[in-house]
Amino acid sequence: MKTNHRMRSNRRVGFTLIEVISALLILAIVIPAIMEGITVADRAADASRHRTEASGLAQTQLATILSTESWQTGSQSGDFSPDWPAYSWKSDVAAWSGDTEGVGLDQIDLTVTWTERGKPASLKLTTLAYPRNVASSSASSSTTPQ
Repeated sequence: MKTNHRMRSNRRVGFTLIEVISALLILAIVIPAIMEGITVADRAADASRHRTEASGLAQTQLATILSTESWQTGSQSGDFSPDWPAYSWKSDVAAWSGDTEGVGLDQIDLTVTWTERGKPASLKLTTLAYPRNVASSSASSSTTPQ
């Protein structure tokens, strides 16, 4: 009896052909789904990186435009070469449509553009600015209190 039991246990050493084919079929179904998930995650990460970089560049450029008061000369454009050659910017200045009191606020729209997966992409940053009256500021600084 013992020898018969040993023979049965020795016969079942490897995998059957059905088990191998089943495992390969499962892998053939699962691997493409995993690869598609990795591709989607990679695209999302790339888009997020571009938007983050564009946001930082837009904030920096808008701060420069405001601090130098160059926005008062009208629309401008440029790029971020040599550090960020893939990005370009354009600023548009117009009277703010929400200025119901007539105080003269201007709306500055700064748009940063780049190419993402062969298609143009952009990010727009908007702020309001009050133009300084150069004549009144120089007159007030030259008067002395009495």
